[in-house]
Amino acid sequence: MAKKVLVCNPIAEEGVEKLEDAGLEVEKEFGMSKEELTEKVPPYHALVVRSSTKVREPTLDAAENLEVIGRPGIGLDNIDVDYAEDKGVAVHNTPTATTISVAELTMTHILATYRDIIAGTNSLREGEWIKSELASNEIHDKTLGVIGFGNIGQAVAERAHAFGMDILAYDVLDIEEPEPAEMVDLDRIFEESDVITVHVPHMEATHHMVSTEEFEKMKENAALVDCSRGGVVDEDALYEALKSGEIRFGSKDVFEEEPPEDNPLFELDNFHATPHIGAQTEEGQIRAGTQAADHIIDELQ
Repeated sequence: MAKKVLVCNPIAEEGVEKLEDAGLEVEKEFGMSKEELTEKVPPYHALVVRSSTKVREPTLDAAENLEVIGRPGIGLDNIDVDYAEDKGVAVHNTPTATTISVAELTMTHILATYRDIIAGTNSLREGEWIKSELASNEIHDKTLGVIGFGNIGQAVAERAHAFGMDILAYDVLDIEEPEPAEMVDLDRIFEESDVITVHVPHMEATHHMVSTEEFEKMKENAALVDCSRGGVVDEDALYEALKSGEIRFGSKDVFEEEPPEDNPLFELDNFHATPHIGAQTEEGQIRAGTQAADHIIDELQ
């Protein structure tokens, strides 16, 4: 009898086809609550979940046949990973699948900030022609500070360097070949960067790692770009820094509450955002779906 895979969130059809071609029985059911998943999970040998599906201890206790959880994407905070592995359930993410997608979105935020793309678009929609007021800046010869120099941070640095930016980077790990970046401490990142971009996971050690004290160290005309995880940047502190003019501009793709409701950041003209779309490219999703499928096939076979 074929082993069974439950796909709990939409993934690229190429990933589903790869599972089926391997002889696995695939069922899709989206939008389940934690309670509904717990009730449904017992006969399945594998789960495929995105960030919106939570796999917590009660679900894992009920998953008597579960061998592997595939997560197309990077973050694993929606899965009780240690508990799963204690029960013999392998957990695999796809950390490099959407690297290019997130790196390109980060560069988009940086360029949109420096060239006043949002203000320009809004003014035209309102019938205004404010060409002389949008005397923006180049990113050439500016300093980019990269917090978190893993796959995504390095991909951003490569692209920013191609634009002529100088790169400072910080990471908790030793990076053997950090080119084109200079590895520095966090103080130098905050004190010397014209733009700071954050690429770290959200955990206890990184919760609100960019907050009031850090904004006070930044240049007055600096910008912050956050395409990491909600909770890494203190949104209340960011609001105060932007409103007071302590920093020039802020942009985010991720929020502590998603979707964000009544978030005061959206009242500010020097803030723009996207709705957690860093990984949402067709190419990135195909890579994520097929890589997750490969992990599941390897575990089940």
